[in-house]
Parts: sequence; C-alpha cells; structure tokens
Amino acid sequence: MDIFISILIIVGIFGGIALVFGSLLVIAGKFFAVKTDPRLDKITELLPGGNCGGCGYSGCAAYADAIVNKGEKPSNCVMSSDETLKKISEIMGLEAERKKRMRAQVMCSGTQKYTGDKYKYEGIQDCLFASKIGGGEKECVYGCVGFGSCVKVCPVAAIKVENGVAVVEYEKCVGCGLCVDACPKNIIKLVPFEAKYWVGCRSFDKGQVVRKYCDVGCISCGICVKNCPSGAITITDNVAQINYDLCTECGICYQKCPRHIIWSGALQMSKGDTLEDARKIPTERHSNEDIKVRNISKAENSSPISVKENEETMNALYKDVTEPETTPDSDFSFEAKDENK
Repeated sequence: MDIFISILIIVGIFGGIALVFGSLLVIAGKFFAVKTDPRLDKITELLPGGNCGGCGYSGCAAYADAIVNKGEKPSNCVMSSDETLKKISEIMGLEAERKKRMRAQVMCSGTQKYTGDKYKYEGIQDCLFASKIGGGEKECVYGCVGFGSCVKVCPVAAIKVENGVAVVEYEKCVGCGLCVDACPKNIIKLVPFEAKYWVGCRSFDKGQVVRKYCDVGCISCGICVKNCPSGAITITDNVAQINYDLCTECGICYQKCPRHIIWSGALQMSKGDTLEDARKIPTERHSNEDIKVRNISKAENSSPISVKENEETMNALYKDVTEPETTPDSDFSFEAKDENK
C-alpha cells in the first residue's frame, strides 16, 4: 500500500511540473508569437505549386511571401491561369494584369540529317558533360548537344529531343526559363509566345566555315537584314537575330533567306513536329521539289551534276533578292558537302 501511495506521489509531482512548464510554453508562445498575414496562406494555396522558379524566386512559398511583403506583382507567375491571377489580385487589392506570355525556342536546326559528328560520345548522357569534350560530338560546336538536359528540368514536359535536336511544344510551354538556364550551349531563348519567325542557328563562325559542317546554318549573308522593312534583323557575331520589339511579322526575311534558316513558328514545332517533318510541308516560298533541290547534298540520288542544277535553281528562286556585297561570307550559292571528308 505504501509503495502504491509513493508511486502516486511521484506521478503527481511530475504531472504538476509538466503542467507548470506547459502553461509557461503556452504563455510564451502567445507572447512571442510572430503574426503572419492571413493573405500569405491564401495566396500560397492559389499558386500552382510547380516551384519552377520562373517568377525569380526559389518556389511558390517564397513568391507568395514576396507578393505579400515585398510588393511583387502577381503576374510574374507564368504558370498561373487568368482566373488564379484574378483571385490573387483581388486578395491584394490590385488590378489583375497579365504579363506578356513567353515561350522557349531552341535556336538550332542541326539535326542528324544536316550536320555530321566528329566522334561518337559514349559517356554520361548529359549535355554539359558531353560539351566538355570538344564541344560535343557534333561538328558544329554551337549546336544542340541533344542529350536532353533541358528535358529533365522542364516542369511541364514541353520539350523533347527529335533527331538530335531539342524541340518545344509551344502550347505546353509556360515560359519559366529553366531550360534556358540548363542549356550549356545557350541556344534556348525566351521569345514572345505569338512570335511568328525565328532564326534557327546560333553559330558564330563565318559563312565559309559554317558551310563545312552544316547544310542549313546561317552564313551571315545579310539578305534578311537588307530586305527587312522595319530594321528588326541584325547580324551579330556572324548570325542573324530578330528584335521582336521591332518585328512586324511581314515574313519577308522568311521568304528571302537562301539557307531557309529563318523558320515560321506556325509551320514548325507548334505540335512538336520534327525538323524533317516541317521541311516537308509546302509553303508559299517553296514547294516539295524546292526542298528536294536545296537538300540535294544529302539526297539519296544526288550526283555531281545535281550540284550545278541546285545552284541554278537557287539563283532563279532568288533573282529578285537584293544582292549583298561581294565577300566570301556573302556568297549564298549552295555547295554539296563532301561526305568522304
């Protein structure tokens, strides 16, 4: 009996101590409590939770905190729908405004069909690792490595690799920019979602060098520059670039480019089409026969005579083009690539 009473006394003492400390913790919790803005939790719940980083913050929670406490605009979230943006703006007492939608664009057309390999890479299937060895296995050291580092980081599965080049499915892309940061070649750019034209090359080599390793690369001939009525195209570091703030989407550059390296977004990759599939689609500027002619250096039934026919055809197609100054880089007649080299 005495033992039982002793146990009860000990339990009571410990219970009393626990009660006292518990009460102190409750009081301390209320006294030292950090007040949080109720809007923070509401906005965090509304954000998509993708943590893509497209807003410039490490994740959705950090971005929600920036909206509430730092005055960040709700429109910076590229993954939020118009309805979500409206709700967040209402919580913050702001007028809903949509940031200009952007999309990723891979500025490379050098598929396995149009450029060769220097060697066969058999290491880690990662673009950064592969590019450390001679710039990658492709002859063009500026082109897409093709191992899908961009694919791995895309939060919405909007990128895939087709025939050695990454392609973007525009409708899926939210413009977060993670693929841009992941590309070791810096060939993925964010362009306005509605942009109709883009230059599919990022080689900085001169024209005569580009011809040696790529059948479609930009040779900086300047024809697009001289024919653009709005001055939207410039040649920078030996490659054509479009200023989308000035581009009126007239399509003249697309029509005039002798290498067909200026692409139409309406034609290519809007549904994840491969480069080869896109080149088979007839357009106003060329027919299927024209495509066969310009790719004659790779055609199965090509012959030495075909090269001359190719040059004559290209001269006929572009007889109305303003001629560039006569320099080695501005010569835009086509040559067949010697496959035996």
